[in-house]
Amino acid sequence: MDARTAVARACGIGLSLALKRGEVVEVETPHGVARVHVQPVDGPRGALVLGHGAGGGVGAPDLVAAAAGARAAGLSVALVEQPYRVAGRRSPAPARQLDAAWVAVVEQLPFAGLPLVVGGRSSGARVACRTADATRAVGVLCLAFPLQPPRASAANRLPELDAVRVPVLVVQGERDQFGMPPDAAQRDVTRVPGDHSLRGAGERVRAAVDEWLRRIL
Repeated sequence: MDARTAVARACGIGLSLALKRGEVVEVETPHGVARVHVQPVDGPRGALVLGHGAGGGVGAPDLVAAAAGARAAGLSVALVEQPYRVAGRRSPAPARQLDAAWVAVVEQLPFAGLPLVVGGRSSGARVACRTADATRAVGVLCLAFPLQPPRASAANRLPELDAVRVPVLVVQGERDQFGMPPDAAQRDVTRVPGDHSLRGAGERVRAAVDEWLRRIL
């Protein structure tokens, strides 16, 4: 637990007030404690909640860039660390646990009345797609969606994208080893230089997220 989280909990600050101040707070879920980093804006027109990749954290460059694009578009941002990461484990929890923890966090965020967009990078994008109905999202942002794992026996994940019934933006590296999702009726795919890490594509990610959010909200 970092100092800002410790202060927020020790002083008994309510979740809504803590997040409004941009505190880092810990939130109980059915599968352990998640950690939420909130970047509020004044007079938000919506909110964006983002999850991290399987082995990474919320400081990934593409998540940082997406958060900047969302704030520029007038949205408050919440970056969610899954319980397994908060507990110090690098191996991700099973999908059903990731999904349940994610939904529990989103339900506790004080964004009632605001249009909610959910998303994440890689594994976090899959979680956001699978739970889009449960979180009542109006849009889903996928950074480096892992469409087809390199191992031959792995299933293609396109059905997870196709099942989303709200607008979707996928930002994908042109050399992503997991493949390139196709465009679809409610799905925009922005191709940027780079691979699955999206490293070096920060400005392209920020601009794409900013433009898409202004368009769908």
